Amino acid sequence: LYGLFLTAAGQRLRGRSDSAAWADAMDAGIEAMQRSFPPGLSPGSQTNSHPLQLDSLFAAGQALHSLRSPGADPLQVLAAAVQSAEAAAEATRHMEAGAGRASYVQSSRLEQPDAGAVAVAA
Repeated sequence: LYGLFLTAAGQRLRGRSDSAAWADAMDAGIEAMQRSFPPGLSPGSQTNSHPLQLDSLFAAGQALHSLRSPGADPLQVLAAAVQSAEAAAEATRHMEAGAGRASYVQSSRLEQPDAGAVAVAA
């Protein structure tokens, strides 16, 4: 999944170094990941059959959209993106997985946020 994300993001960064390019790259990476799953799955999806790191990526990507605004302070935007990703990761703490290894864990035993979502936030 990270390979899909990074390949698509990297293509948007070719020949560009402006702040908006980073927001575009994040969007392209997220779109590439979403295309690898059934239509209709999106961050926060109630089916929980998508990778939960997508939730953190999407939250950070939304915050990075501010980079497209003239005069945006890149450090403030990045700080907001980190906070958004961390909040999205925390929100996965009690989500019940519909697929993958996490689906074998009883929801009553879920005490930690999704590891993939936490990794993205980090």
